[in-house]
This record gives sequence, structure tokens and C-alpha cells, in this order.
Amino acid sequence: MERVHQLGDARRGKLAGNLAGFGRALRRAGVRVDASRIALAAEAAQLVGVHRRDDMSAAMEAVLVAREQDRLVFRELFDAWFRDPELASKMLAQMLPTTEGRAEPPKRRPRVREALAAPAAPKAAPENEREVQFDAAMTAGDRRRLQHADFNALGAAEYRLVERLARDIALPVPTVPGRRLRVAGQGGAHARMHWPGVWHEAARTGGEMLRLPRLVRREQPLPLLVLVDVSGSMERYARLLLAFLHAATRGLAGRGGRRDVFAFGTGLTDLTPAFRAADTDAMLAAAGQAIEDFAGGTRLGESLAQLRRQHARRLVGRRTLALLVSDGLDTGEPEALCGELQWLRRHSRRLLWLNPLLRFPGYAPLARGAAVLHREADAMLAVHNLQALEDLARSIAALLRRG
Repeated sequence: MERVHQLGDARRGKLAGNLAGFGRALRRAGVRVDASRIALAAEAAQLVGVHRRDDMSAAMEAVLVAREQDRLVFRELFDAWFRDPELASKMLAQMLPTTEGRAEPPKRRPRVREALAAPAAPKAAPENEREVQFDAAMTAGDRRRLQHADFNALGAAEYRLVERLARDIALPVPTVPGRRLRVAGQGGAHARMHWPGVWHEAARTGGEMLRLPRLVRREQPLPLLVLVDVSGSMERYARLLLAFLHAATRGLAGRGGRRDVFAFGTGLTDLTPAFRAADTDAMLAAAGQAIEDFAGGTRLGESLAQLRRQHARRLVGRRTLALLVSDGLDTGEPEALCGELQWLRRHSRRLLWLNPLLRFPGYAPLARGAAVLHREADAMLAVHNLQALEDLARSIAALLRRG
């Protein structure tokens, strides 16, 4: 017999209050919920009834969740919110020190923990003190803490702030001499003389050759190929890193560079059209609609095989800089992954593995997929906090010089 979970009594008016409180909790967790969606949730609850918890959850999820990245947060918050009327007391008890033999509280996502924490009532302060507090909201200590805070340990408000800060971090893509030439006043030892320019300058000075223009190769950014893991274990990193990469590489096209971006989970999704949007929020919205396997499994080998079969021409000779963002927790066959990584490495200038698990001291790539990635990639770099993102450009430049 299926267990019946008490969600509220609609006849006594408790259901509306519970749904309103649940909507506020969802907003604190970063889920986009407005009054119209809460009203639809109340209507859905009336249609399916409150006696079967699974039906209630599915109906409310259908009207309250609009983004794939919010689905797991909704389900976990729903389970916690509608489990017991005395939820606040239980959550407070979970924060107290546990005694020996007492069951540990379940580990929750940071967004869910922040949403379930009851907001403290703000203390009244004079107007002059309020202004000072507002100015000191991002002190040097706060900025330093967020610089080194792991993305996976941030609450919803901190996550939104760090996402905004990440968009201001520069990622200068290294440049190489291109095939096309440009006229320069001076050049190196191998620069060619620009004779049409020489005669033109001489004609302006009465036949005197006072300036000798030369032809030098144009500097252009390396073509960039970005592969971002959007599986469940990368949920907290994928959105933030996509926002960072979009803002940091926005000017590549204007300097003659090329940027191709793909998301992979159980399959491959081309995000290059979404990355053409000028606004980062618009790009994230388009990427959320394009990705169908967000927060699922990871099959990197099959995704790379799809890249090789359908998008091999995105790799420009051996000049492309390939950035693979993943934790290496692959569920496919290591042999297939090894073969595809070797193909990608042969057709790119460098294959760099950006691994958020480097946040753990003494991390070792012991998983099957991680071991293959560690063996085939040219280097492994950290991308788990803002400081790591700021160091990323310097590390890439150093690796290219070393090669």
C-alpha cells in the first residue's frame, strides 16, 4: 500500500499558505517563480488532489519549473518542504551538533539549504548606518572569500553574485602569426619590403626614401574549441563556466578569431549559435533550451565520436586550442574514449582539461574516464573558483610557450 503524505488541507485553507511559502522558498533557491505560476500550481493541486504525493509533485513541477537546471532543486526542495509540518524545527535541529548514534541529516544542495533556512528579521538601523552598510556590502574580506569559494559550496545569492563577477574576468586567447599580411612601419629581420608603399612614400617626399614600410604577418587569436560537461555532477559549474566563457571570449570574432562551443552529457549539443548572442543572459536562455540532457549522465567518448563525424571541420588544422571542461566521471568505455581523445589531440594545437575536482587537496584521477583524460590531455587546470579562472589565462599562455 502506498504511503500517503500530508501536503495540506485545502478545505481549511492550509494548502494555499503552504504553496505560497513553497513559492517563496523556490525564489530563495534561485528558481524563477512568480505569482501567476503559484496560482497555476494551486490549480494543478486541486485537479490532481493532495492524497498522492508523486502526482502532486509532477503537477507542480510541470507549472513551476521552466529551466532544466532547476528541476533537481525543485524535487529536493519539494521533498523537504512537504515532508512534515514542523519542518522549521527539524531543520533547526539538524544544524545542532549531533550526538553519537544519532542519524546524520541528509546532505542537501547549497541552494536548497539556503532556501530552507528561515530569513532573519532585519534590525532597524538609522539612515546613515544603512548607507554605510550598503557601501560596505562587498568589502575586501568578502571579495577575498568569494575569490576562493568553491562554486559547488555557494548559496543561491552568492552563486548569482559570483556568476556576475566571473563575467568580468578576462581570458586573453594567445595569438599566433596568421597567413595574411599587414603594412607596418618597422618589421623584424624576416619582414618583407612593401615596395608599392615605398614608392608611394618617396613620391610624397620628392624621391627621397625617408620611410620604408614593410609587410608583417597579422596576429590572430588561436581558434577555440570548448567542450563543456553538463552532466549531473557538473550542474553547479556548467552554467557559471558557460557565462564566464561567453563574456571572456566575446571579442574573438572581431579580431579574426573563431569560437566553437559544444555541451556534452549523454549526447553532443552545438551551442555555437547560442554563443553568438551579445548578451550573456540571452545566451544562457538559448543554451538552456538547446540542451536536452542537462544534469544527466556523461558519455564523453560517444560525444567526441559525434564531434568527429559531424563537426570535424570546426578544427582548423593543428591550430585549434581545445578546452575540455569536465570532472572526468565518464560512464562510457575507456577504450572508446581513449581513441576519440587521441583523434582530438592530433587535430588540435593543445588539449587542455579544465577539471573542477582539483579543488580537493591531493586529488588523483582514479576514475576510469578521469585516468584516460589525464593520460591524453596536455595539461589539467583548475576551474572551481574565481581565483582559478583568473589564473587560467596565464596558465594557458605558459603551456603554449612551453610547447
